[in-house]
Amino acid sequence: MTTTAINTSRREFLGASALVLSVTVPGVSTMANPTTGAADSKQNPFGLVYGGAITNNEPGKVNIHPVTYKLGGLDIVANVYTPANYDQSRKYPAIVVAHPNGGIKEQVAGLYAQRLAEQGYITITMDAAYQGGSGGQPRSVDKPQFRIEDIHGAADFITRYAGVDAERLGLLGICGGGGYALSAAKADKRFKTIATLSMFNSGRVRRNGFADSQLNTIQGRLKQVSQARAQEMAGGEILYAGDANLTDAQIAKLPFEMYRQGYEYYWKTHAHPNSTFKYTMSSLLDLMRWDATDQIDLIDQPLLMIAGSKADSLYMTEDAFPKAVGTKDKQLFKIEGATHIETYWVPKYVDAALGKLTPFFARTLV
Repeated sequence: MTTTAINTSRREFLGASALVLSVTVPGVSTMANPTTGAADSKQNPFGLVYGGAITNNEPGKVNIHPVTYKLGGLDIVANVYTPANYDQSRKYPAIVVAHPNGGIKEQVAGLYAQRLAEQGYITITMDAAYQGGSGGQPRSVDKPQFRIEDIHGAADFITRYAGVDAERLGLLGICGGGGYALSAAKADKRFKTIATLSMFNSGRVRRNGFADSQLNTIQGRLKQVSQARAQEMAGGEILYAGDANLTDAQIAKLPFEMYRQGYEYYWKTHAHPNSTFKYTMSSLLDLMRWDATDQIDLIDQPLLMIAGSKADSLYMTEDAFPKAVGTKDKQLFKIEGATHIETYWVPKYVDAALGKLTPFFARTLV
């Protein structure tokens, strides 16, 4: 397949399989969004875009600490949140928070990390390698093995952070980060407990299409991504999936609510220049042969899975939960009325999620 042919068929390939398509953000209001409370990243000294974000570190309150550490030779950027009246001489439980596909630490992952720090945890959320503010070339590589290693690397760092009790380490994965959290935790027993929010099984969706809508095109798409890798390795143009710009009218016609609301969240209300949503097409060679539920029975730690009752991604959580047969301590909680993206920011749904996360972590990180 020629470069021209690959480029021509790129949009055809995307179909319903891209989670949130990449967009060129034309400019976001510098004022806080009156509905979500979110603001332009430029208006926050830490680049945070979620509602209620920290704007400055004050004594006696939850504080944020931007950090950088090495992982596989790359610089990983992260934010560590410390609880109110943090004292390095004490020992605190800690939680790693893994961000969604296309997301970064300044968005929903930061919101939950901050809210959990309010409950007395030291939390860390990091930009995935090759994404956001972290290092790695080419940009926007999105391979499961890298995203899983990101979680291991965050555990490496935070368990050595001043005041952290390494024996009380938890993990929260959101959206795609939830699928990768399941995979990381099945082998990494430093994590004493695992929770997912709106879990997204990236491998299943990239392979089968959202809601298994592209089963009849798997082989053709595999051939296409094989050609994309060959072109990339030969020094040709690096091709990307998810790099389409859509108008409001086109967004309204997207077949799944998750995609429609995802555009609203990532492109408008919670936009950030580091959040690009695209990924190298060659990444799909790895994604399409991977599944978040593979060997999930190896998880023997307490497991909490949370998803919105109206989320069109709910089927992924409901598929994974019964396969986690290795743990006797597991819960599936549906947030009544919530869609996938609404669990990221709508206050009543965030509060509902935290209403489950708080007692779960309190009970399992002792």
